[in-house]
Amino acid sequence: QVQLVESGGGLVQPGGSLRLSCAASGFTFSTSAMTWYRQAPGKERELVAVITGIGGTTNYADSVKGRFTISRDNAKATVYLQMNSLKFEDTAVYYCSVLRWGTRYWGQGTQVTVSS
Repeated sequence: QVQLVESGGGLVQPGGSLRLSCAASGFTFSTSAMTWYRQAPGKERELVAVITGIGGTTNYADSVKGRFTISRDNAKATVYLQMNSLKFEDTAVYYCSVLRWGTRYWGQGTQVTVSS
């Protein structure tokens, strides 16, 4: 079955950096587009970044462009989210996600807290 396991969240000061990882299994990772979402308290879940399987084309939410970088290692079946210049408003639970066979699968999420 599809499994997505996120890691790397934590507490960081404004301007700091974190790198999130998502280890995937149960499907053909190399050809699958992978997506990072986030959900802040009291807000809707929003798309942060996506990377295609073939070619590795990336796309980002306007709020994170120039600060976040999504990447993947197909040999490790892992997708990453490098987050730099973090802001208070980046505080959220971050989820890794994949759409397979008409179903969207989610990881358990990892908490990112930006606080001074």
